[in-house]
Formats: sequence, C-alpha cells, structure tokens
Amino acid sequence: MTNQNRTNHSLAFKQSSANLAIEAEQPIVQTAEELGLKPSTLYSCVSSYGKNPLKASEPKNDIEVENTRFRKENARLKQERDILEKATAHYEEREFIL
Repeated sequence: MTNQNRTNHSLAFKQSSANLAIEAEQPIVQTAEELGLKPSTLYSCVSSYGKNPLKASEPKNDIEVENTRFRKENARLKQERDILEKATAHYEEREFIL
C-alpha cells in the first residue's frame, strides 16, 4: 500500500529548511508549521542536511549583540523568501498545466 499524500521535496528545499530551522530563534515545531511540514520531516532535514552552527565567542557590547540578531533575522528572512518564491513558481506551473 502506498501513501498518496507523500511529498518529495527537492534537496535545495531540504537544505534551506534545515538551515532556517537551525538559525531561527523559535522551536523547530513552529518553524515546521510555518513551512507547512510535519515536525518529524523538519527534524529529519536538520539531522541530514543542516549545517552545524558555529559557536561564536560572546559579543562584547550591545551593538554587536544587536548586529548578530539582525544578521540571523536577515538570513532567516532571505531563506523564507527563497522558499516562497520556489513554492509560488511551482504552484503557478501546476495551475498552468491544469
């Protein structure tokens, strides 16, 4: 018996989703919901495709802390944008076929 609701995601999607989950300052379950994935799927992506975040030394002042936070947020937003662009193109292509 096959599962007809199974979705095959591209390698790029898995990698960017894993990196987004690692860099996000929220639980993986919440990130999975935002991406429309099951949490177990995102956990698998993180373990298989996620990069190991490098632990930086402690920032020295408030400006460095804020810059670090902004860089993480900017990276997360760029990844979300890329994922949404790919999803939009995919759905537009599917509607065109139908």
